[in-house]
Amino acid sequence: MNALEAVRARQSWSKVTDEAPAREELLHLVAAAGRVADHSSLQPWRLIEMRGADREVLGAAIAKAEGDKSPSTKPLRAPLLIAVVASYRKSDKVPRWEQEAVASGVAHVLSLLLDEAGWGVIWRTGHYTRSKAVAKAHGIGKNEELLGWLYVGGKPAGKKPGRRKPVDARRLVTRMPKKK
Repeated sequence: MNALEAVRARQSWSKVTDEAPAREELLHLVAAAGRVADHSSLQPWRLIEMRGADREVLGAAIAKAEGDKSPSTKPLRAPLLIAVVASYRKSDKVPRWEQEAVASGVAHVLSLLLDEAGWGVIWRTGHYTRSKAVAKAHGIGKNEELLGWLYVGGKPAGKKPGRRKPVDARRLVTRMPKKK
């Protein structure tokens, strides 16, 4: 499969099996995803691998952020969660928004690579990504922001991913306005 085919085939998988890529496979894919365009090669991102009881810790943190008494079961929907963290670096040349774009790019490319490798992936976010309880559970530093999580697991046999509407490129690609 080439890159165009992989991108066109990518779908979000909201339901996955209990299988997940091993750490070595994950590291191999992260090394490739880290090749996204990165002005000044700042690497303004990091990923947090969450398996097993780590997901329960996140569930408790989400509950605290939401004011709930029972831990959230959302993190238990996949065997592997990958927290995507923008780790901002001091730079006179690269603004904060551009560094966040790099972190987002790594997450997106990683989701494509995981999907192409046969894993079901969905990028989940929520308002609690910015909560103190969730940040503390992840060890988020003062120059960092949690952007969300990639939920990763096996693609269930016989199941189809969520449907996606085709992109109308003609509507979204425009030209510069003509001078008046």
